[in-house]
Amino acid sequence: MPKNSEAKTAVIQKLLTRNVEEAIERPHLEAALRSGKKLRVKLGIDPTSPDLHLGHAVVLGKLKEFQDLGHKAVLIIGDFTAQIGDPSGRTASRKPLTEREVRANLKKYLRQAAKIIDVDRAEIRYNNEWFGKEGAAFAIQLSSAGSIQQVLRRADFRKRLDKNQDITLLETLYPLLQGYDSVRVRADVELGGTDQTFNLLMGRRVQRHFGKPEQDIMTVPLLEGLDGVKKMSKSLGNYIAIDEKPDEAFEKTMRIPDNLIGRYFALATDASEADVAAVEADLKRGTNPKVLKQKLALAIVSRYHGKAKAVKAAERWEKLFSKKDTSGELTELRVPFPTSPSGIVMRSRVVKSASEAWRLIEQGAVKINGEVKKNPRETLVKLKSGDVVKIGKRHFFRIKT
Repeated sequence: MPKNSEAKTAVIQKLLTRNVEEAIERPHLEAALRSGKKLRVKLGIDPTSPDLHLGHAVVLGKLKEFQDLGHKAVLIIGDFTAQIGDPSGRTASRKPLTEREVRANLKKYLRQAAKIIDVDRAEIRYNNEWFGKEGAAFAIQLSSAGSIQQVLRRADFRKRLDKNQDITLLETLYPLLQGYDSVRVRADVELGGTDQTFNLLMGRRVQRHFGKPEQDIMTVPLLEGLDGVKKMSKSLGNYIAIDEKPDEAFEKTMRIPDNLIGRYFALATDASEADVAAVEADLKRGTNPKVLKQKLALAIVSRYHGKAKAVKAAERWEKLFSKKDTSGELTELRVPFPTSPSGIVMRSRVVKSASEAWRLIEQGAVKINGEVKKNPRETLVKLKSGDVVKIGKRHFFRIKT
């Protein structure tokens, strides 16, 4: 924290306003920040899939701001709560995950989070540490911290009730479990997206129930996904992963709707507020959105992979997608023989399931050396190293046998 009073005020104001939707209780939080007290700032993430994405990066970036000012970042990996599933923003119940699935998903989480926060200086906790040991008596005590009326008043539950859709009892308990995390880690502040407001407020109630000081709350905006409508989400598949390969991250960024360019600069890059305002002004002046998106893609890839890899990704995108030239460097794809079009598509990892691979092939979206392949089962016997495979409009591979 800067020692100069004016500089200190500016830093605190930026922390409280840049990429912030709401701060509760802001006067209390601001006073705590000015006091010099070292705050314990909590962020919980459930490993419901193997990837963290740019939407997670928004709130992780805010956690880093607190960390940079000398506060303690407390990152909770919800290895217990992931088996239930956060109902926030959901239009239907999540499919419960097994303990084995959760363990597989969380393997990469810390490495990905380390691209944004200083993991070595953070306090990393797994909530199975306490929930895995508690029994029925604890469940009764925790349940008494909230009311059914309060839980069912939340907007996403009301929508599901209006549509006569089920809400499981586990889902109604989730906010209480998240709140108890705050009790166990002695959270002074909890961060989350705007869809987390109910859960974060429940944390204050649970802390009060257990005789602990109530945490302040800070919510950050939700970043829209590649469809430009719904929030970036692992379950919706409209995301750019923090761990995305440079070429894939660049190509995906080029697909965002033009009206989100400024928002992505603000939420997904380290651009200053002045730089974001300049981008918005360029758009209003009629600057070609493609030029601004290339600048955006370069910034995003540089943030996670470094400038050199970002520049190479930009060059490859220009060659493959802008100039329609596939003669240059392509992603190498090792293929065992015998194989089939569906086998090639699955090995490319462009899709995640065999049914998606079949659908692409039957739609004529797969070409080998320019020839459309529409039979997923066709035995391919003439493939050789150097042959070019095109999957969809944007994915090109060079066969390696």
